[in-house]
Amino acid sequence: MKSKKRSECPLSCSLDLWGDKWSLLIIRDLMFSTKNTYGDFLKSAEGIATNILASRLQSLEESNLIEKLMHPESKVKGLYRLTQKGIDLLPILVEMYLWSDKYFTMPDDLKATIEAGKKDKDGFIKLISERLKNKIA
Repeated sequence: MKSKKRSECPLSCSLDLWGDKWSLLIIRDLMFSTKNTYGDFLKSAEGIATNILASRLQSLEESNLIEKLMHPESKVKGLYRLTQKGIDLLPILVEMYLWSDKYFTMPDDLKATIEAGKKDKDGFIKLISERLKNKIA
């Protein structure tokens, strides 16, 4: 992705790639759920508009955070998955969930996952990372 940098700040450059809420929610879905098609992302509770979804998927793909593959069951569907670059965002998302747990009420199923992450954060990140890496192998 060749876009003009706002600054040389690494945080600013990173946010240019994945810092908007819709991009992070797509990454979340690829990381922590079984969602991996355009239609799956449209069904997310947050209600992303089709034009925004198409734009964010293209941007994430151009940034090499995700890749689009041919769907094995349909020629018209694409199958999205995280690249290694996208998987490397896992520790950041885990920290965001841990921060959110301090300030927001969590659904019970998510609370159990967050508690597992708290008990052994490094082990939790390694387990999820390995699962995601197996998807790209």
